[in-house]
Amino acid sequence: MGKRYLKKAMAVILAAVLLVGCSGKKAEDKTETPVATEGPIAGKKIAVVRNLAAGDHTQQFLDGCVSEGKKFGFTVDTYVTDGDDAKLQETVAQVITKNYDGLIVSHGQLSYSYDMLKPAVDKGMKVVTFDTMPMKDGDAKGELLETVTSTAQADHDLATLSLDEMIKEHEEKGGELPVKVLKTFMGPGIPPLDRRNEVYQKYEEEGKIKTIQTISPSDAANVRGDMTQKTEAILPTIKEGDIDAIWGCYDELAKGVLQALNDSNRKDIPMYTIDISNDDIQLMLENSEVWKSAAAVDPKLIGVVDMRLMALKLADKETPEYFNLGAQNVLTTQLKEGVTMQDLGEIIEGWGNAEDPEGSFYTEELKELYAK
Repeated sequence: MGKRYLKKAMAVILAAVLLVGCSGKKAEDKTETPVATEGPIAGKKIAVVRNLAAGDHTQQFLDGCVSEGKKFGFTVDTYVTDGDDAKLQETVAQVITKNYDGLIVSHGQLSYSYDMLKPAVDKGMKVVTFDTMPMKDGDAKGELLETVTSTAQADHDLATLSLDEMIKEHEEKGGELPVKVLKTFMGPGIPPLDRRNEVYQKYEEEGKIKTIQTISPSDAANVRGDMTQKTEAILPTIKEGDIDAIWGCYDELAKGVLQALNDSNRKDIPMYTIDISNDDIQLMLENSEVWKSAAAVDPKLIGVVDMRLMALKLADKETPEYFNLGAQNVLTTQLKEGVTMQDLGEIIEGWGNAEDPEGSFYTEELKELYAK
């Protein structure tokens, strides 16, 4: 998620300078792309800083940034700061001192992102963010940092898709509303998860769902393991029938819960989640009795769209202040052994569509910017 993506941990600021002088780890492959010599914006240098762990979801996002950047003739350097907010801020500060033309930041916290990115804007760098809201004074309803485009998954839609599937399957089994839910959550203060929670709270107010227990991680450096331990601690108190479903607002939280369920041989509580990765797909197939669906956006497409917005900015084209990427719901019953993220476009209509003028900025104006 953001994901993600996350809760402020007790960060240890690295004293060692890694690789290029930034504390963020430079991604090992696809860090730099060859510079094309012919193109209206060829030769620009872009830094991409991802504040999530280096899993396959992160790798696909970075792949999207790098592969699309190459088409414009950009040099793209990628940095991963493992969900460590202090490391992210330090890395971004040092990137700003380098000779980059643009900066893409993923998963910065609302509380500090405005102050973190303002020096980049003041320097004249172009800035695009994902699941990062650089709002003045850390106010989610306040003023967005000037010239920045803030992108996100359609988080309200993601929550709606997952909760509607939960309710639908519950009623198909003869269950009555409200659905009794074991909720996983991180926040408040993490914009994408807060947006998902807005929908959850609306459903709760409407009597469609009822929260029986909420589990939240306290160790941002080990979210999955922390969630496993917390779930294991409460499972003995939950009898069959006490809870109808598990809602995973973020897939890493859900995977920790799933591990605890497996360790306790509990197959009686279905789970509905948000975000997807190759690891998730494998676990969905291996645990189809429990993991029923994952509402998501293609992470590679997110990287592609963010880089396209960067290109438009560098070409002095008009760009929106905000942009949400459309969501789809992936049902475990739609998957089969051997399916990966690369195959979802053949299974889920609209998945990863990078040629949609409205959904991914694939316009004639954009195509004219590609290096020849």
